[in-house]
Amino acid sequence: MLLIDNLTQALKDLDEHGLRRRRRTADTACAAHMTVDGREMIGFASNDYLGLAAHPQLVTAIAEGARRYGAGSGGSHLLGGHSRAHAQLEDDLAAFAGGFVDAPRALYFSTGYMANLAALTALAGRGTTLFSDSLNHASLIDGARLSRADIQVYPHADTQALSAMLEASDAATKMIVTDTVFSMDGDIAPLATLLALAERHGAWLVVDDAHGFGVLGPQGRGALAWEALRSPHLVMIGTLGKAAGVSGAFVVAHETVVEWLVQRARPYIFTTASPPAVAHAVSASLRIIGSDEGDARRAHLQTLIERTRAMLKETCWLPVDSHTAVQPLIIGSNEATLAIAATLDRAGLWVPAIRPPTVPAGTSRLRVSLSAAHSHDDLDRLEAALKLAQPSEGHA
Repeated sequence: MLLIDNLTQALKDLDEHGLRRRRRTADTACAAHMTVDGREMIGFASNDYLGLAAHPQLVTAIAEGARRYGAGSGGSHLLGGHSRAHAQLEDDLAAFAGGFVDAPRALYFSTGYMANLAALTALAGRGTTLFSDSLNHASLIDGARLSRADIQVYPHADTQALSAMLEASDAATKMIVTDTVFSMDGDIAPLATLLALAERHGAWLVVDDAHGFGVLGPQGRGALAWEALRSPHLVMIGTLGKAAGVSGAFVVAHETVVEWLVQRARPYIFTTASPPAVAHAVSASLRIIGSDEGDARRAHLQTLIERTRAMLKETCWLPVDSHTAVQPLIIGSNEATLAIAATLDRAGLWVPAIRPPTVPAGTSRLRVSLSAAHSHDDLDRLEAALKLAQPSEGHA
């Protein structure tokens, strides 16, 4: 039992430091108002930024897809599992998000984690130096490690430091890798400057637009469209379980890049394709995202963002200067963050406590995640609960 005993002690250590993660069970669809563990809650935890996860058109689309294609794909994309729904979705994604490159092509993946692993391991390798932002998502970090490239980590969004690192590198292939919207801070990478550096040094610029796609840019086409960037050096990764409200992920790039991924990306080649019904629903989601309804949802979300920014500045804690739907409030210690999250929970508000190793030690925070499905009444309740959770002046 020594092995079990070691794990038991390690779990106790997590408990002592306030670091054990615990799952909660949603009894209803992902929405602003949910039943969680049997209780009615206002959810500020999901990444359903446009409030599409329970949209009636998407519910209808996934049911229609299941009736047409069945429940599962039956195989990998290269061995019988690539359906007409997958092919149509890839065409839709290339047309919707591929305006940053000539001859765009898209490749659909089951998850964002797989898409990031696939892109980095297929395009980088021995002889490549990969330059990674210090706050990149875990999937980008793991993809970089698995690529066997030489990895250099540059300080968060520090383009001067990155420029010096690129100048000093004599690697045959260079790759800059960054999130667009950083998931725990909500800030946006300096994409235009990063692209200028990539073009100057003949490097790839691989961007993970998980938290920008559907929200940023004209018609929600993403951060690259928001910055009006265009270059063959660009490779865009996006996820479809956040603003798009469904599931899966994609890579969009020049058609030659995507064909190389089909030939060499192990997370694509050696896994069963996602159910075609899911792809069918994502195509329906893209139509909503790019429509007048999508514009209205983004406009409402922006009003919620601005109000939340102002609200968090009025607390005694430290908000992060975010202009996106991710609105962090840095509390500091694990214990204090968990205590405040528990206070909000008792008020019927689900606001996650984010702790190390997801964020650096000493910066534990509440992560308020906004959705177009939220109302200003929801924010009224959040504001009132935060006021009650603040320590009195004599105990601050």
